[in-house]
Amino acid sequence: MSVQPVLINGTWHPSQGTQTFQAVNPATQERLPEVYPVSPWSEIEEAILAAKRVFAETSTWSGDRFAAFLERYADRIDAQAAALVALANAETALPVEPRLAKAELPRTTNQLRQAAAAARDGSWLRPIIDSKANIRSIFGPIGPVVVFGPNNFPFAFNGISGGDFAAAVAAGCPVIAKGHSSHPGTTRLFAVEAHEAARETGMPAGFVQLIYRTAHADGEKLVSHPAIGATGYTGARETGLVLKGAADRAGKPIYLELSSINPVVVLPNAIAERGAAIADEFTGSCLMGTGQFCTNPGLVLALAGPATEALLESVGQKFASAPVGTLLGEGVLKHLAAGITTLRSAGAEVVAGGATGGGKGFSYRNTLLKVAASRFLKNPAALQTEAFGNSALWVLAENLDELMQVLETLEGNLTGTIYSANDGSDDAHYNRVAPVLRRCVGRLLNDKMPTGVAVSPAMNHGGPFPATGHPGFTAVGIPMSIQRFAMLHSYDGVRPQRLPAPLQNKNPTGQLWRLIDGTWSTGDVTA
Repeated sequence: MSVQPVLINGTWHPSQGTQTFQAVNPATQERLPEVYPVSPWSEIEEAILAAKRVFAETSTWSGDRFAAFLERYADRIDAQAAALVALANAETALPVEPRLAKAELPRTTNQLRQAAAAARDGSWLRPIIDSKANIRSIFGPIGPVVVFGPNNFPFAFNGISGGDFAAAVAAGCPVIAKGHSSHPGTTRLFAVEAHEAARETGMPAGFVQLIYRTAHADGEKLVSHPAIGATGYTGARETGLVLKGAADRAGKPIYLELSSINPVVVLPNAIAERGAAIADEFTGSCLMGTGQFCTNPGLVLALAGPATEALLESVGQKFASAPVGTLLGEGVLKHLAAGITTLRSAGAEVVAGGATGGGKGFSYRNTLLKVAASRFLKNPAALQTEAFGNSALWVLAENLDELMQVLETLEGNLTGTIYSANDGSDDAHYNRVAPVLRRCVGRLLNDKMPTGVAVSPAMNHGGPFPATGHPGFTAVGIPMSIQRFAMLHSYDGVRPQRLPAPLQNKNPTGQLWRLIDGTWSTGDVTA
């Protein structure tokens, strides 16, 4: 049985590895026929050294060169949409319509084109000119970037096509993509198109490279290698923290998206005003994609009482009657089951579900849990366990003071949502809840569920630890996401002709110049 090749230093060639793996169709639980290699360290280092050579050549290129590659790559992806969607469906069991074909693939090419536009217009460079002191600064590429893609977004977060990849390329960084074992074939198809787009746009051999899998120890060596500029990682907390430890010890930036339960606070008059609508919105959001979104609303906080109990009962009925989706793989099923066991052991009670099965292939029944806030406060760490999948925990507080105590215990999350009455009758409660919730989330929402992540310059898909490894950066939203893969270059007294072009602007007034959203603005240098 032949083993799929790796893409290293501009060529597809057989792997040096002796270990192999196969993807599994989650719906049928059957292995797919293609065989993929586990790359040994010698092969990984070959990719690193190739990326280092490439960066020496491309580090001073203009953004137009990278934009041309990204745009051509997006065009080639569009042309291969049918093949990509079919294989991703087989490898992940995510539905063809609308998820893969109408939502995730267009989002992927949109990200690539947005990154191309930012590379071309330089909106991420943030040049600053202090002409009085003759000191100037600008962002520039940090060096070769490693991107680890997750299992739940085979297109939009894929290591060789997703947001981290687009941002790194827009910054002018060569990329070593590490595929995910759940969808290696989809990743290979992307790599074929990326390789051809690179060739067609004159990128040097090795600008984009692909390895499918590594040993754990080699993954640590990869992110901490002296030639690597930075790493982007989306995936499980345990693995991410191991990689972070290795990168931190070597002084290498690593940007992590790890875990989030995305608390939703439902205030009492919102329930009285539109409880049925909230039940529908929550059920739809929590069970969408079998709950396998990093912005899935996994924790709901509300004040106990008859209206809340009726709402919870309604949601439980909806969970019980809704179809049970297929999970992304056996590992996801095991982690979901383990997470629910942990929650129940800590005092959560089952309202609906709580057992494996109910759907095709790897599946777990739609599970709704509840716990009293007083019980939550006795073991907040265990009751914040992420049960990644089609499950959620509701926390019922006796009064607002108790609900505030629960909020104070929360870890960092990607999102936090507050539902309040439209007539303003919940505003006093909102004004207490919002400042506390704001501190522990990257994105604060009002009156809508958090599942959707718009590809907008204003988006923050980030947050305090453990949602991410750094609260000052976003994985979605250009141009800000690009700056994760940049370093700040300062020039002190450097002759004008030796400066990067955006820093050569003349300004005789002694003011501070900034480029913001494509427009030069001025301010006093002492400000």
